[in-house]
Amino acid sequence: MSSPKVEVVKDLIKSDTVVIFSKSYCPYCKLAKEVFNNLKKTFTTIELDKRDDGEEIQGILGEMTGAKTVPRVFVKGQCLGGGSDVKALYDKGELQKYFD
Repeated sequence: MSSPKVEVVKDLIKSDTVVIFSKSYCPYCKLAKEVFNNLKKTFTTIELDKRDDGEEIQGILGEMTGAKTVPRVFVKGQCLGGGSDVKALYDKGELQKYFD
């Protein structure tokens, strides 16, 4: 899996400690952002519905992570899953360990 767009996605994932691929209207995306706001962690959000290449990026994320749904949440380059996954880690007190 290599194309110029794949490299763009990989660079976006590396661009910040927390990167959330999102759609602005998605309730699970809002949930994921809320979790990191509660942790007082800054994050970069890539709103796929606001980008001309959003569908293509979402397809690449699907190939990379095995799931095409949003959000796709990355911490230090590792995909933690979606909104429910991140919330579950937060509720169990396990999300913070990704920052230690």
